[in-house]
Amino acid sequence: MEEKIISIAIDGPAAAGKSTVAKRVAQILGFTYIDTGAMYRAVTQAVIAKGLDPKSEEQAVSLLPNMSIDLLEDGRVICNGMDVTQVIREPLVSGNVSYIAAMKPIRLALVDMQRAMAHQKSVVMDGRDIGTYVLPNAEVKVYQIASVETRAVRRYEENLEKGINTTLQQVEDDVRNRDYIDSHREFAPLKPAPDSVLIDTSFMSVEQAVEAVLKVVHDKTGIEVPCH
Repeated sequence: MEEKIISIAIDGPAAAGKSTVAKRVAQILGFTYIDTGAMYRAVTQAVIAKGLDPKSEEQAVSLLPNMSIDLLEDGRVICNGMDVTQVIREPLVSGNVSYIAAMKPIRLALVDMQRAMAHQKSVVMDGRDIGTYVLPNAEVKVYQIASVETRAVRRYEENLEKGINTTLQQVEDDVRNRDYIDSHREFAPLKPAPDSVLIDTSFMSVEQAVEAVLKVVHDKTGIEVPCH
C-alpha cells in the first residue's frame, strides 16, 4: 500500500520560532523540511552569480524559466544542479535577498515549486502564508505565536550569539514593525487559516513546542509519532 503524502504547514509572525520547531518536527517524522527562505536566497545567489542586478525585477525574473531548486533531507540546497548550501548564507546574498523576496513574479514562481515539492513527498513547511496561500489543503495547519516581548528576547539572544550588536528595545520595535508589515501587505498577508490550530509558545521550551505540534499532527492524521 502506497504511503500517504502529508503536508504540515506552520505559520506565524517573525521570531516565533517556527523554523526551529519545523526542522525538528520534520526530523522526527522523517518528512522533508521546506526552508522557503533558503529558496529566495538561492534565487538571489543565482542572480548575483550571473552578474545581474538583484534590485532589477526584469533581470531577476529572466532567470526563472531555467531555475531549479531542490531542498534535500540532509538540509542541503541545490540550485541548478549546484550545492549552494553555504554560499546562500554569505553577506552578499543576505544583503540582497529582501529585494528578490519582494518581487511578486519570484514569489509566484517559488510558490509553484513549493507546491510541487509538497505534491511529491511529505513535507513540513513554515512561513507567513503557507496554510492560507501556499498549501491551503494541507492536512495539518499550525499557527505558532508568542508574545512580542518573548519574540524580541529570543531574537535579541540570537543576535548576541551571532555577534550582532542591537538593543532589546530596537529588536522589539523591529518585531512590532515586521508584524504590521506582514499582516497588512496586499499579497498573501500574514493571518491564521480558519482551520489552523493556534499554539502559543510564549512559555514553552523548543521541545515543548515540538511536542505540541506533534500532538496536532497525531490528532489530525492519526500518525503515530516515533520515539525521540
